[in-house]
Amino acid sequence: MAEHVPVLLDRILELFAPVLGKPDAVLVDATLGLGGHSDALLSAHPGLTLVGLDRDPAALERSAERLRHHGDRVHLVHAVYDELPEALAGLGMSTVDGLLFDLGVSSMQLDRDERGFSYARDAPLDMRMDPTTGPTAADVLNTYPPGELIRILREYGEERFAQRIVRSVVSARETEPFERSGRLVELLYAAVPAASRRTGGHPAKRTFQALRIEVNGELEVLRRAMPAALGALAMGGRIVVESYQSLEDRLVKQALAAKAKSRTPEGLPVELPGHGPELRLLTRGAEQANEAEIEANPRASSVRLRAAERIGEAAK
Repeated sequence: MAEHVPVLLDRILELFAPVLGKPDAVLVDATLGLGGHSDALLSAHPGLTLVGLDRDPAALERSAERLRHHGDRVHLVHAVYDELPEALAGLGMSTVDGLLFDLGVSSMQLDRDERGFSYARDAPLDMRMDPTTGPTAADVLNTYPPGELIRILREYGEERFAQRIVRSVVSARETEPFERSGRLVELLYAAVPAASRRTGGHPAKRTFQALRIEVNGELEVLRRAMPAALGALAMGGRIVVESYQSLEDRLVKQALAAKAKSRTPEGLPVELPGHGPELRLLTRGAEQANEAEIEANPRASSVRLRAAERIGEAAK
């Protein structure tokens, strides 16, 4: 397996430095993965306590080994990130000083053929981030009605050839159910017009993204997770979110922007007490990796980073 390189690590260390240096600081890494960001943050802040969440038991096992040298400062929880309040409550915590989200599929999940996330290698069509529960990508392809498949490809993959692809999928599954990614990739090569293949990247990219988002409920989870996470952020605490596709980034942008606005009615000459912004945005738009980082770590090519700091109490 290729060495795991955390995306935008230096920038994340910089953003969290002002708030994680105090002796009792608590950071939630809501998408722990292989623990690269968390390891660096724990090393940089000897008084920091980490709560690491991940829905993937294999990721938690790998991270437990990686973070073992930090001792009892590390608390790992098998949970999806919209379950953050319950995870904190289980540890006797209610607020935290830092929140980190590194969204999307992890390096380990992409690199393990049996997980079925990559269209570059033939593998079982699984795509579950938690392989212990829920339907697989094969289940989606083989059982969803055509209209629902078209909706998923259009909404989650932004695939303009969704109708053509689904027509081919429905025809093929009547002969034999889908089980492996190689067969789906062949179908997509045939269904997506050659002109689009030349200019639009790999013809399987958008369909695989759509299936993965559907299987794992990623956008619904993120919609629930953002307000839950922001509700747990202490005064002066900071949230940093890395997104890798436009649908996620849009949800994050909207959630942060809504809390960064004044709630005082327009036209009043002064800010009403308790009606000021809850958040201060720390990035102008979404920050991207520079060419040097992308060359060293190709996964950084699509990252969009947004960050904010709590400056006001939550609305009652």
